[in-house]
Amino acid sequence: MKMTFQKLVIGASMAIGVSALATAPAQAGTLTGATIGGTAASDYLVYDVSGNSTVLVPSNQTNVQKVLDGSAVNPTGNVELRATSEQSGFDFNKNTTLSGQIGGKSITLSSLTATDWFSTGSGLSTSYGAQNFANTWFNQFYDAAGLPSYVSRAQAFSAFLGIGGFQRSSDPNISYVNQNDTTGEIKIGLAGHYNLKDYYAPLLGPLGNLLKNGFQASEVVKVTYNGKTDFLYSFSATASGLTNSAGIGADGKSHSGNYEVSIKGVPPTAVPEPSVILGLLGVAGIFTTRRQLKKASI
Repeated sequence: MKMTFQKLVIGASMAIGVSALATAPAQAGTLTGATIGGTAASDYLVYDVSGNSTVLVPSNQTNVQKVLDGSAVNPTGNVELRATSEQSGFDFNKNTTLSGQIGGKSITLSSLTATDWFSTGSGLSTSYGAQNFANTWFNQFYDAAGLPSYVSRAQAFSAFLGIGGFQRSSDPNISYVNQNDTTGEIKIGLAGHYNLKDYYAPLLGPLGNLLKNGFQASEVVKVTYNGKTDFLYSFSATASGLTNSAGIGADGKSHSGNYEVSIKGVPPTAVPEPSVILGLLGVAGIFTTRRQLKKASI
């Protein structure tokens, strides 16, 4: 009878341990050790949140790390890389980076330079039709903008280039960097305009009025992770529930959209939940007690 009872206790303990392993939820890791660098390392802004508004706070490492704790369902503040991209005299050859660790691996997010956009492999070209990233991206941008067919892609490209559109699309606002601990997928939130027509219509004049209402497009972020570099962007946003409506430089419209982009990451090494460890320790304790009882009975 004692043996039967011991077997039942051991079986139940093992079942609890296995159950805990099977039901442990997938956790989301976040960026740690965030640092700012690049050839224009001082050219960044940090936005925190006050109520439903993003607000400028001092640009320092503590605030950078603090505002990167959001998610798609709850985007918070953001870090704007290469913040002077809309100013005259902007040096398009320099970049600002945000680096850190996620899942035990290094990751770097960067603003874009003229070389990133216009390189053809044998030089730089700002012409429509060139074989470079600028043309690949702009053709998708043109489609998302919903311009009428009588506005040619070449005409639109020239107008966009003329207002510094590529520079304006090179200063991503990073709101979060999260990783699924099970799949390894890394998701990055880019804060932007929920309705980009509000931003571009005044800049493009008559052409701007032809943009589709509700037109959406994120800025572009350059991501280097695990030996690979990607240019990430999106043409679909969710409402962030925030706007830049208070403090210095507030416009009442920025940061209203959250654009989520992602890359395939390496799943971090699994660490058992505390409840799983306790369950396994309990099983080990039972086996130890059982051995001791056997010794005592000899």
